[in-house]
Amino acid sequence: MNTFVTLLGIGIGLSMDAFSVAICKGLCMPKINPRQTALIGLFFGGFQALMPLLGWLLGSSFASYVNFLAPWVSFVLLGFIGGKMIVEALHEDEPTDDHCDLFSIKELFILAIATSIDALAMGVSFSLDGTNIWLAIAIIGITTLILSMIGVAVGHHFGTKYKKRAELAGGIILCIIGIKILLEHLL
Repeated sequence: MNTFVTLLGIGIGLSMDAFSVAICKGLCMPKINPRQTALIGLFFGGFQALMPLLGWLLGSSFASYVNFLAPWVSFVLLGFIGGKMIVEALHEDEPTDDHCDLFSIKELFILAIATSIDALAMGVSFSLDGTNIWLAIAIIGITTLILSMIGVAVGHHFGTKYKKRAELAGGIILCIIGIKILLEHLL
């Protein structure tokens, strides 16, 4: 039970970045589409489950590289996507409905990687402390999937009311998350 509770806490902690990004994706939705919401949840949950497995497989031999590069990669990817959202929100000539390319597989892939790199580092630590990796990735993946789908709904609720402001806020939030990840590892 204690292992489950610990892994659930880790899963919730690791999923917070994905939850925030899912809110940003939901901000642009004119209406909730269950298929698209599930796709976002599957991307984020799948990558949050895959990354600890990769970290576990890499083990301690690459731990210093993962710990050094992870915050920089997240910072760049989230800054790029957030900056793009900010520019689109501020661009007056573009129709509001076309602002968000909500389900570009390329963008979801980049966001899923950016929000799950910390899980890669966690997987390295799992290999060092003997954590049951299969239980860990199941809990982390399912937790992230559920919280990401909830995030889409929360974002949608605010996005339908505030449109451009919500997209601008979403872009700023992504940039802040990238900065936060970088600062946590530098300080």
